Amino acid sequence: MNTFMIVVAVILGVLGIIGSIVPALPGPPLSWVGILLMYFFGGTNGAGETMSLTLLFVLLGVTIFVTVLDYIVPAWFTKLTGGSKYASWGAVIGLFAGLIFPLPGGMIVTSLVAAFAAELLFAGKDAGASLKSSLGAFLGFLFGTGIKLIASAVMLYYIIVFI
Repeated sequence: MNTFMIVVAVILGVLGIIGSIVPALPGPPLSWVGILLMYFFGGTNGAGETMSLTLLFVLLGVTIFVTVLDYIVPAWFTKLTGGSKYASWGAVIGLFAGLIFPLPGGMIVTSLVAAFAAELLFAGKDAGASLKSSLGAFLGFLFGTGIKLIASAVMLYYIIVFI
């Protein structure tokens, strides 16, 4: 197999893991492109077997499912805890703020604080309801990030297996 393609596939797998945490990068799709490169450029496992088309399509299905779920879950968690769209938007904006202006606790603290402030200021809720909503928005974000991270890690594993 072409060494250049192996390096590109591994880099895409690693970027997929990073992209599962950093909101600007599409984590699982990047990892899947790395898997696709391994499939087309004939990567083999330790027994000399090539990657199956079934594995390729299963991982594509996982990628699509996780990517769609990542858009649904945070809103569902927010609604479950009585939050509004303001809490969801606040969590996302706080996440970006945590990337730009690193504070103690980083993206976690800024995401929670921004979701809380958005509920308090824009939704007109009291502090207790705002805290509950911000925690729901944050838990939704964590769950979405977790499933993307797991999917990307599994794909990186297969990229490494088929080197």
